[in-house]
Amino acid sequence: MAIGYSRYLKLIYALGDLFLLNFSFGIVSYYYSGYHLKVDVAFLLQFLYINFFWILIGLSVNINELDRALRFEQVVRNILKTIVIHFLILTAFNYFIGKFAPSIANFFTKYLLFFLLMMMWRTAMIIAIKFIRRRGFNYRRVIIVGGGDLSVSMNDALHSHPEMGYKMLGVFVNSNDYRFNGLVKGTVADAEKFALENNVDEIFCSITELQTEEAGNLMRFSDKNLIRFKVIPDFRGFHNRKVVVDFYGSVPVLSVRNEPLQSMLSRIIKRSFDVLFSMIILLTVFPIAFLVFAPIIILTSKGGVFFVQKRSGKNNAEFYCYKFRTMYVNKGADVLQATSNDQRITHVGKFLRRTSMDELPQFVNVLLGNMSVVGPRPHMLKHTADYAVIIDKFMVRHFIKPGITGWAQVHGLRGETTDASLMEKRIEYDVWYMENWSLMLDVKIIFLTVKKILWGEIKG
Repeated sequence: MAIGYSRYLKLIYALGDLFLLNFSFGIVSYYYSGYHLKVDVAFLLQFLYINFFWILIGLSVNINELDRALRFEQVVRNILKTIVIHFLILTAFNYFIGKFAPSIANFFTKYLLFFLLMMMWRTAMIIAIKFIRRRGFNYRRVIIVGGGDLSVSMNDALHSHPEMGYKMLGVFVNSNDYRFNGLVKGTVADAEKFALENNVDEIFCSITELQTEEAGNLMRFSDKNLIRFKVIPDFRGFHNRKVVVDFYGSVPVLSVRNEPLQSMLSRIIKRSFDVLFSMIILLTVFPIAFLVFAPIIILTSKGGVFFVQKRSGKNNAEFYCYKFRTMYVNKGADVLQATSNDQRITHVGKFLRRTSMDELPQFVNVLLGNMSVVGPRPHMLKHTADYAVIIDKFMVRHFIKPGITGWAQVHGLRGETTDASLMEKRIEYDVWYMENWSLMLDVKIIFLTVKKILWGEIKG
């Protein structure tokens, strides 16, 4: 590889991971043993199987994946997946061994410290690698074969993101194209000779611009000469969305929507976070809010403390959504959306809506499994029926559980929606969230929600 040391990066990552694993487990054991660590046969045995399981799982999950197009969220997901699997296997192993089982606090502290150190380590490495690549090191020599709009877009993308570490050597098309800014080095037939003479590492091929035989020959040439061959497919009919390729036997099938939460492990991680976060809120913030606002709600208007309404949930299943009551009792509550100057809203209700504290009871919905902490906001049944008719992708958001806050909400798309285009934008954000979910994204959305509540008004 040209001026690069990527062959060493996996080893550096692996050694760093093992060091942090052993450091985390060792320092926590040292603390819980009263600052005295006994190195004996039992200690060495634990050392061996803890590292053995990590190496085995790391290889299976491919935690040290170095794909240059890999997003940070995917890196975090791989780390979490590996740590969770390691935790489960080690827990089961310790259970059967018996005498090696540490306390719950001991075990939790080890993994928490390990996760935090891993995140710091990987983040530092990613920043360092991007810094090096921007300065012309650790790059791969690449060419594009085939012209057209997609090839132009690929060329622009590689030039716009030097941190990915690609050096464009040339483009090969059967007719010159000024959009490649002088990078055209010859025709498609000239690509193979150029690749050999210039030690090309990867070939990007636009198959829509090549004959089937030309693309096949180029792929066989690449395999024979240890050049990675990558295809630029034409998915413009799917609005350039990210697609997933599955194989049914030998038949490739495109899934036009990536859904991380289809993974059982991802659902377990999200659900565990939901339960833990909801319990913290319900045991700390909610009791105080209830004691303060419940008497005021009852004394200032007729009706109960809570407002209970049917909403549309996952797979469009109906569920009862709980909120602090913010309106006077009225007949239009289930059909009329609240407006900015709605006369139905009580004085205390205005404050509750402005601070989003009216939604605190929905953490009970999260514990019941009807909702998630983060997800598309649930709509009343009438609005679901209305918008499903006029907005094409409206029902897509119901593939996952609704949330107390969401990606659309932190971008200001919340509350009253009188313009259909604004609702379409909200749906666009909801679908993006569904296709790009990660635990870190949930944490980011929660942080942004709290920030908006404290420093910027959230309209409700």
